Amino acid sequence: MLGIPLKDIKLHPIGGNAGRNRTHNRRVVLDYVRANEPTGRAEIAKSCGLSFQAVSNIIEALETEGLLVAVGHKTGVRGQPAAQYKFNPKSAFAIGIELRPNSLICATLNLKGDCIYRERLSLEDSSPDKAVPEVCDMVDRAIAHCKRSRAQLLGVGVVMPGPFGAADMADMNAAILPDWESIDIKAVFEAALECPVIAENDATAAAISERVAGVARSMDTFCFLYFGAGLGLGVITNGHAQNGAYGNFGEIGHIVTQVGGTKCSCGNEGCLETYVSRLSVQKFMANRGIDIPDADTLTMLLEQNNAALIEWIDIAAKHLSQAIGILENIFDPETIVFGGAMPDSVTDALISRLQLPQGSVANRKDRKIDRVMRGASGHYTAAIGGASMIIHQITTPSMALYS
Repeated sequence: MLGIPLKDIKLHPIGGNAGRNRTHNRRVVLDYVRANEPTGRAEIAKSCGLSFQAVSNIIEALETEGLLVAVGHKTGVRGQPAAQYKFNPKSAFAIGIELRPNSLICATLNLKGDCIYRERLSLEDSSPDKAVPEVCDMVDRAIAHCKRSRAQLLGVGVVMPGPFGAADMADMNAAILPDWESIDIKAVFEAALECPVIAENDATAAAISERVAGVARSMDTFCFLYFGAGLGLGVITNGHAQNGAYGNFGEIGHIVTQVGGTKCSCGNEGCLETYVSRLSVQKFMANRGIDIPDADTLTMLLEQNNAALIEWIDIAAKHLSQAIGILENIFDPETIVFGGAMPDSVTDALISRLQLPQGSVANRKDRKIDRVMRGASGHYTAAIGGASMIIHQITTPSMALYS
């Protein structure tokens, strides 16, 4: 379930009724109902600082739209029993699409954030000409499977690996999607899907997923290391997702962890993702005569205690340990979450082999949670984050997660 406690959301000052934005007031009411359902108009007005008449008008509109439903009356109070309202999760939904170099991932969430449909599709060609029609077909299948009308679709969150607009890196980096570097992603998909679209990099979307429905639900500041074709970083600080000037915040895969190390496709040597990523483990194993066509193969090899895979895990953990110390000392996070395309068992093996640096601000005696933990959403975490961004844009008064 996607709800964030009201106390954890950074609300804008409400002020007087006359000066407030109508859309903002709708979001205030929706967010309060989601956190406190069932609830009545008087409680909403008192808690949100709105007039009873303003709340009544908003409730009436939300009922007409089907977003809220009446669920009886509150008894035991003076006067006429007050009508109670709650969210109608079937009234609307959002779709998240993750575009990877070799696959499409879809996650569909109802208005409360429950995942009601998932799909993974292999891709031989992820270029715009091939991928956009596949995304349109996937969205159509999701709508049909969920037995919803297209009018109920709030929007689609499209996520993909970065960096965006870095021409030299895009030309050389195998983890970047081909032919997308000069594309206006939001505009292309809004035209193709005929609905609102939010575009985001995969690591940031994954961090949002864990913030709203995963292991970081109670955290305001944390880092998310996303294991994809490359390695990405999503950072939530004080409840806000960090984006950077050009949407490229968190390209941690291209920090150098070994001077003069393995040649990276970006042109540098010793980049972190040459040691820790899906492409790195595939290349490492291929050099030892072992093909890794999918995540299930990695799971099987780990169950067999394959010596080559264990060797890669040890090397990857060494470089990750160095990177974790850097992240902790820069961002002072509550924790660092691992997730993405790696199987859970491999992620757990990486975490178990970390040698976390002692010289870190995170090395405190009063710690109550682990410095590193595995995320809860698995392979679908970025797609779930894409859909979550759409829902929160509609139903929260301040997009604290995505501003």
